[in-house]
Amino acid sequence: MHLRLSSFVHLVPITDDRVLVVDAISHVRLVVNAEVAELIRGFAAPQHASEPPPTGGVIAAMLERGMLTERTPAEELADVAQVLGPYHGRDPDALLQKYRREAKEGAEPYWAVTKALGIEDLDGSRARIDLILLGDCDIHMEADFLRREGAQRGVDVRVAATFPDDVRFAAEHKHDAILVGALRSRVSLMDPRRTDTATPPHAAFIAEARQIIEGLRGHTTAPILIDGLPEPTVQPMGFADRGPLSHRGRVRLANMALSVLVESYPDVHMVDVATALGAVGAERLVDDGICNFTHMGSPGWLLQRADEELIPVHGQFPDMAPLAAWIGGDPYAREAVTARAHLDALAVVLALDAKKCVVVDLDGVLWPGVLAETGAPFAWTPQDNPHSYIGLYFGLHEALLALKKRGVLLACVSKNDAATVRELWTYPDGYPHGMLLTPDDFVSLRINWEDKVDNLRSIADELGLSPGTFLFIDDNPVERERVRQRLPEVEVWGDDLFALRRRLLNDPRLQRPSLSAEAAARTELAKAQVKRQAARADAISESDYVASLNVQTRVERVAPDADLKRIVELFQRTTQFNATGVRFSEAELKAVAASPRDGVYAAHVTDRFADNGLVGAAVVRDGEIAGLALSCRVLGLGVEHTFLQRILADHPALTARIVPTARNAPVRNIYRDNGFVSDGEGSWRRG
Repeated sequence: MHLRLSSFVHLVPITDDRVLVVDAISHVRLVVNAEVAELIRGFAAPQHASEPPPTGGVIAAMLERGMLTERTPAEELADVAQVLGPYHGRDPDALLQKYRREAKEGAEPYWAVTKALGIEDLDGSRARIDLILLGDCDIHMEADFLRREGAQRGVDVRVAATFPDDVRFAAEHKHDAILVGALRSRVSLMDPRRTDTATPPHAAFIAEARQIIEGLRGHTTAPILIDGLPEPTVQPMGFADRGPLSHRGRVRLANMALSVLVESYPDVHMVDVATALGAVGAERLVDDGICNFTHMGSPGWLLQRADEELIPVHGQFPDMAPLAAWIGGDPYAREAVTARAHLDALAVVLALDAKKCVVVDLDGVLWPGVLAETGAPFAWTPQDNPHSYIGLYFGLHEALLALKKRGVLLACVSKNDAATVRELWTYPDGYPHGMLLTPDDFVSLRINWEDKVDNLRSIADELGLSPGTFLFIDDNPVERERVRQRLPEVEVWGDDLFALRRRLLNDPRLQRPSLSAEAAARTELAKAQVKRQAARADAISESDYVASLNVQTRVERVAPDADLKRIVELFQRTTQFNATGVRFSEAELKAVAASPRDGVYAAHVTDRFADNGLVGAAVVRDGEIAGLALSCRVLGLGVEHTFLQRILADHPALTARIVPTARNAPVRNIYRDNGFVSDGEGSWRRG
């Protein structure tokens, strides 16, 4: 195939290493570095591209955006003329706006001032997320920072942006989630001249948030993330400015009210921007110490502006070197911090690279030294200061217990004598037992002298989890490197024990959008799974094993007002018995559940070892099983067949699909085994 640069694409130098690539028809724009720009310019004359070159990802990205084309100039012009024909004589600005809205990506010209994309950002090898940004310049300027942050996490982030009241944009663009920036009504909320105390100061702010959320819900069921307000770093009346109606108090009330509001909508979440900025240093990231009280933008914006903007100040302005030094030299620090906060929130909501099991070493991690030598986990007594050095270890125990409540499994791998560790792993009376780990908190203990890599593999097999969902913590650099080399898919921590607690509590891959009863009970459910495996090994036959479990399956058609969080979680977390890999938002499930022709189904399973809770979910939509997922805890117990037959009793003429993935081999025969016939392309019909 021969490719060339589209006749409508222009490369506009911005600086020595930044070039704006813009399509005059679609309004798609990218800021790229000099290396990528040179590669694109190379297609000014047609090039043969039969074999993917090392830079094939960039070529694919340009093809997808229509910036490179196989068409001749005449063919391309004819295609454009055909599309433009009906609009002859129409307002050209309106026409360009139409094309921008229909493009795969697009934003206002703020993109032109952000960081340049390199070859590594466009290599096409990453999982993809499509985002819509709804807001003003603050969030628009994040576009490429979101891409950069995504690239560092192995995610290809695509962005389309528009302004706050443009909710219909959601119906026109492919998207996995929507980010809503700071609302315009923040200006009146933060105006120091405000004197009205008859109504809550944040009433207009919350009304605008509700209007945007409900407007978006008319066009999309995708998750919505809405920004809270940054907290002021200065106040008009200084120390005297106190109380709920103070300058800072009004912002705090608004953020609290917003957090309450989003809880009343499925799949709507607040992003705590104030905490994200404060953790880095809000004084250097919020401009209320420089500009007016209501702007609350980035101090770096003064360093980003074009020279022509100096006209209103007679072309004169103070030396900006002190400002650049004050904010650390990076005029885009605010955008980088908020992009990281937004990607963190998206990672939680979309379950990106979620970690399901934390595996810890014991000696040197959960307690100081070697337990067999010290004779006790700690030498602390209740009379000692509880916040001395012991706090490092108590804090780590407490963090791991918090993860357990979130539904993250805990396991340990330690080179030790198991009997000695079990004998000594106790705490005397007076210890804060509720915040210290015991062996019962772990779903699996590998305390032996075997290779830790082999132990990690053994735990993964036992729990039916991919090693890629594991986080391994060890204080020994040799053990850490060995795991990295032999199990590269496992995340490895432990080089900085002082950072562990904060990382464990804050890492988005260890967080969940909401908590369910099943999540809190996940450790006990996993232990029951281990007992089932032992029973299977002892059984004479598979049928005897299944019969011995006394499996009871209850299938229900879920009501639209039911709590759907566990079903959302099941579709997000399940990788093995998941027919399509499709993830459903809570709003989407509610809509399906409310339809008399469609339905959401849930399977609850108990056996002699445990009440497994809600372990199966199915979505029937438009005559098709659009989603079918079953927890690996109950695979092979016949639950999948009971579940499917109950669904078919309500919908006898259903079709179904199987979308093969790297891990869903267990689900691929479910329809064949229940009387369906394949069309050879992934679709199945009742025989």
